[in-house]
Amino acid sequence: MWRIDRSADYGAFQDAARGRVDLARIERHWEDILRIIGSIHIGSIHTGAVRAYDVIRMLSRDGRPTPLGDAIAHYGRIAKTLHFLRLADEPGYRRQIKVQANLQEGRHALARKIFHALAWKIFHGRAGQLYQRYQDGMEDQIGALGLVLNALVLFNTRYMDAALTQLRTDGFDVRDQDIARLSPFVRHHINVLGRYSFQLPDLPGGMRPLRAPDAVDE
Repeated sequence: MWRIDRSADYGAFQDAARGRVDLARIERHWEDILRIIGSIHIGSIHTGAVRAYDVIRMLSRDGRPTPLGDAIAHYGRIAKTLHFLRLADEPGYRRQIKVQANLQEGRHALARKIFHALAWKIFHGRAGQLYQRYQDGMEDQIGALGLVLNALVLFNTRYMDAALTQLRTDGFDVRDQDIARLSPFVRHHINVLGRYSFQLPDLPGGMRPLRAPDAVDE
């Protein structure tokens, strides 16, 4: 188990470090914490062997955490504390977190653009809001959103790869560090207006010709 020096001086963090991790509380519920984690990772909740409702009831009642839920919260504060300390001490870690956050925000922004377009067309006149029960409509809409999002990511990835291959063929210096900054969640070239067709079209095969760099945007 961990050891915490309660007499340590945390410098600039001394005033912010008001909370304390109760290791004894974690130790008392450690076996139950492992069971909860095992149920989630092994898939007992997904298979129905353990109901999600029962797990939630073990962690919270009447809006307040149970002793087990509180112990898990204290355990989570350890990882949160280490995360904040790394952010303060390691510039490389801060850059890594920023890259991950930008990538995730790009994904969310693309999903919002697709959702607003689909929701407005499907629920025209209702401001894109769902009026159906969860089981009747929300699962289908979330599934459709994921399908369209994955299709756009695949489209972007294939054409970005083709563009990079063409640049290399033309003799341009394509550096790996620049490629690492590319994101398949670019969305400004995606036109979400117009008509939607879910019929499989007769495609001639292959990919569309790449746009010339000096071509005027439509």
